[in-house]
Amino acid sequence: MGWRVAGSIVPHGDSRNRRSGAAEHMSGGTARRATIVGVGLIGGSIGMALRARGWHVHGVDPDSERLARAVELGALDATGWDPDAELTFVATPVGQLPDAVVEALAAAPEGLVTDVGSVKAPLVATVDDDRFIGGHPMAGSEQEGVDGADAEMFLDAIWVLTPTDATTGDVLARVRSVVSSMGPEILTLPPERHDSLVAMVSHVPHLTAATLMGIAAARSEEHSAVLRLAAGGFRDMTRVAAGHPGIWPDICSGNAAAIDGVLEELIRALSAVRAEVAGGDRDGLLKRLETARSARVSLPTGAPRPSELVEVRVPVLDRQGELASITLLATDLDVNIYDLEIAHSAEGDRGVVLLIVESDMVERLKGGLMANGYRPTSAPLA
Repeated sequence: MGWRVAGSIVPHGDSRNRRSGAAEHMSGGTARRATIVGVGLIGGSIGMALRARGWHVHGVDPDSERLARAVELGALDATGWDPDAELTFVATPVGQLPDAVVEALAAAPEGLVTDVGSVKAPLVATVDDDRFIGGHPMAGSEQEGVDGADAEMFLDAIWVLTPTDATTGDVLARVRSVVSSMGPEILTLPPERHDSLVAMVSHVPHLTAATLMGIAAARSEEHSAVLRLAAGGFRDMTRVAAGHPGIWPDICSGNAAAIDGVLEELIRALSAVRAEVAGGDRDGLLKRLETARSARVSLPTGAPRPSELVEVRVPVLDRQGELASITLLATDLDVNIYDLEIAHSAEGDRGVVLLIVESDMVERLKGGLMANGYRPTSAPLA
């Protein structure tokens, strides 16, 4: 199925009130332009977030009623492809991403394209164009469709970008800048590593929640009180099972190897728990639960104050893959980059990458950079 929309561009509101949404945020000049391909929960939320920041947003979707609803809700200014789009977000189901990304690249010949799918390696291997960079916002809700869209969905969420060796520094920086404006923390990962990690933190947890929910539902047929007894803990653990089931077969197919590996680990761990319970191994069970509790309470939250941030300046050659190498190194060192900028030199092929990181991570990052041949300097941000 293609992602073309029949008919002409449909504006949001009449010509006398076109300053609504995106345009009313402009203090003069022309609004930046974006296209959303697939206007559902995530695509609609991106559209709302961009319009709230002054962008003019087009939408493409095979469902004309969904497009009309997206315009009505304020997720879009207009429908149809925008050849002048600076950035296109492809938010189709995973199985339709390759064709939709290729179509998006052709529709805006000068623009960049990213996607929001939860499986990256197969897509990146299929799309051979340096204007494309894979992406994955780790955000969502149990609501379905554009009616559940929220302009603030990505605030304080994690949004992964997956550059490759072919990704230029400018492409990564431009996409990162737009994405970060919507409020998420940006994490840069190789596509294969992304798929391995999301199998652990997203895909297998969803399958586990769905399986446990299925067991409870089956038992409820014999004991009607089962689901009535489901209190906060059970509801919290199985919350994600309420998500749209239709997207998961494609996700599981695209990331089958990584999911299979994590499921194997989970089965071994559950077998160990079973043995501890059956054998009355109180010490082993307690140690396991204490380890899990410690890991759970240590999950990172929030962002530091400006006084806790430091600017790290890294002189670089202005060449393909340089920025990706630095951001991937930061990820390997477990150093979060809160902001990033490239300062190009007017004197040739050199520039400086500016990274904003937490003060207690500076020496770790600088050490890793120096070990890889860079010569970084740093200064407090405030």
